[in-house]
Amino acid sequence: MEEELKCPVCGSLFREPIILPCSHNVCLPCARTIAVQTPESEQHLPPLLHPRGPPPPAAAAAAPGPGAAAGSAACPDSECAAGGGGGGGGDHADKLSLHSETDSGYGSYTPSLKSPNGVRVLPLVPAPPGAAAAAAAAAPRGAGPASSSLTCPQCHRSASLDQRGLRGFQRNRLLEAIVQRYQQGRAAAAAAAKCQLCDRSPAEPAAVLCEQCEVLYCAACQLRCHPARGPFAKHRLVPPPGQPGAPGGGDGGKGAGGGGGGGGGRKVPTCAVHDLENYSMYCVSCRSPVCYQCLEEGKHGKHEVKALGAMWKQHKAQLSQALNGVSDKAKEAKEFLVQLKNLLQQIQENGLDYEACLVAQCDALVDALTRQKAKLLTKVTKEREHKLKVVWDQINHCTLKLRQSTGLMEYCLEVIKENDPSGFLQISDALIKRVQVSQEQWVKGALEPKVSAEFDLTLDSEPLLQSIHQLDFIQMKLPPVPLLQLEKCCTRNNSVTLAWRMPPLSHNPVEGYILELDDGDGGQFREVYVGKETLCTIDGLHFNSTYNARVKAFNSSGVGPYSKTVILQTSDVAWFTFDPSSAHRDIVLSNDNQTATCNSYDDRVVLGTAAFSKGVHYWELHVDRYDNHPDPAFGIARINVVKDMMLGKDDKAWAMYVDNNRSWFMHCNSHTNRTEGGVSKGATVGVLLDLNKHNLTFYINGQQQGPPAFENVEGVFMPALSLNRNVQVTLHTGLEVPQCVKQPKLPNN
Repeated sequence: MEEELKCPVCGSLFREPIILPCSHNVCLPCARTIAVQTPESEQHLPPLLHPRGPPPPAAAAAAPGPGAAAGSAACPDSECAAGGGGGGGGDHADKLSLHSETDSGYGSYTPSLKSPNGVRVLPLVPAPPGAAAAAAAAAPRGAGPASSSLTCPQCHRSASLDQRGLRGFQRNRLLEAIVQRYQQGRAAAAAAAKCQLCDRSPAEPAAVLCEQCEVLYCAACQLRCHPARGPFAKHRLVPPPGQPGAPGGGDGGKGAGGGGGGGGGRKVPTCAVHDLENYSMYCVSCRSPVCYQCLEEGKHGKHEVKALGAMWKQHKAQLSQALNGVSDKAKEAKEFLVQLKNLLQQIQENGLDYEACLVAQCDALVDALTRQKAKLLTKVTKEREHKLKVVWDQINHCTLKLRQSTGLMEYCLEVIKENDPSGFLQISDALIKRVQVSQEQWVKGALEPKVSAEFDLTLDSEPLLQSIHQLDFIQMKLPPVPLLQLEKCCTRNNSVTLAWRMPPLSHNPVEGYILELDDGDGGQFREVYVGKETLCTIDGLHFNSTYNARVKAFNSSGVGPYSKTVILQTSDVAWFTFDPSSAHRDIVLSNDNQTATCNSYDDRVVLGTAAFSKGVHYWELHVDRYDNHPDPAFGIARINVVKDMMLGKDDKAWAMYVDNNRSWFMHCNSHTNRTEGGVSKGATVGVLLDLNKHNLTFYINGQQQGPPAFENVEGVFMPALSLNRNVQVTLHTGLEVPQCVKQPKLPNN
């Protein structure tokens, strides 16, 4: 709350606060400062705008002469600033009123960068020499005031000052009282402020407060624990709150205390215009309290006024109501801050865990590389030793042969030197053979090295380097729980549609989803969809059944947890039409696929769009046209029924075919139960499929046609019809099962 109690100009607690027309507050001394302070030419200010008290010597010296003296003596009270007879003259007053842009006294401007705290100082133009004295001598007493303005330091709007000067602004006595109570509370807290680091009990009174550390120190603990050197040298030490010299205390408390009447009771506020009158009414138009004399003088005569007490209670109620909303938001903000602080701790802990994991993984990579390095060095060593062995063997072998050849050469040379022909011839043949054999030993390649000095080992490190460069983090966590979008989940007939999404701020990758559905009877779940889509429709379910569905996400790390289970109820009765996609090409459909006829004289089959495997279902077919006594067939069939012949002639259909006089039941081309009674134009044929009892029954014009046509029907069936061009029928679905069944007609033998 302390920030609300500080003046935006001086930064201290409010002293004698006044309310500007823009509803902001400012200290009265600060208002005098921002209204009259002009660093370049303060000596030419009108004397009524000078601060309270005698002018400083510098100002008196800067404005000598009788003109200045007369201007100073015109009005000794500085609060009648801009009052009548002020120095500066009419032209100077007009220059002061440049910033009053509208009749309401409000204006705007761009704050000067040279102004302290962004507060604008009015750029008053110096008055010509002697102008103040001339204007003071020429103007009669009580003449019209010179116009000036005051700029709000917060919203930068300008407000014109009337002849009353700053007294024209209302005193905010309520704020003044709050400041006084606040200072008293701080003084009490300061009296009880103790050092927070003392070992002795009780602790010593606090001497200073560190604004950065937010710790109270006594003198001894401050010297020991918070020396004015090193990193503590930049910390700001201030007196404890409430003591003289502390932020928001000291002079501010003195001013506020003086304005609030010291320690006595609060002064009853009086009218700003009529000092002796108390406020009694509230002007709604002017939004200010007024006295009865203000109403009598006619200034507020045409304005809407209300009782002061009633408006006080009304505005209190409005403020309390507005505070409720702010309180709720503040509570949410506190909870959010707690959440953020917990998030900070979690981030810190998770960061340390990830750092440790990263170090362990990198160390494992370094260990693996070190082991592989040792293996590769072993291979290089073996290759080097092998080459050395081969070369040494070749050196030894060549040296031996060279020694033998050299000895043979020396021996042969000695033999050649002998002059005994007979002795030479005795051994010449043997020597020649030995020399030839020795020469043959130096075959081609014998004087070439068997190994190369180069090593045929090339280390392909490029893939590993590339992998190291591409080494980065991947999400190894399982995907989060998907959120089912209940507003998009729905059922239609015996099909259900489910939609889901991932929670916001989820960064774990998702490769796909698995949708599971039970059997509609409380059984086990089974997978019905696996893919990347977040919307799925499942057809072919049981009517009048309750299904449970759930979904989970998966990625390369595994399968995430299941979502919440959603319960879906299929329709009680079936709504369907003829299926154009599976009908024979000669079938002609109209009326939104509810009316069927044929282009061929041969019977052709058309199926319905619904499939039944459970429950009791009933539908009717109305005969719109019946020419030349055809034999239409009505019944049920499998999806793969033959469609170019009459229904019931194969083993995939169960039907009743009927003419204008009688009917038969037919399955696998077997005709049974001939029953009297046929159809004509306008007749209605009903089909009752009871898969709970596993039988099929037919009706004509609401009366059962023969006994139940077929028993023990099990599986998945679709409504079916066969007809030719002489018949046209219209399908009616969504019907309740007939409750009152007429007595059936007995079949003829």
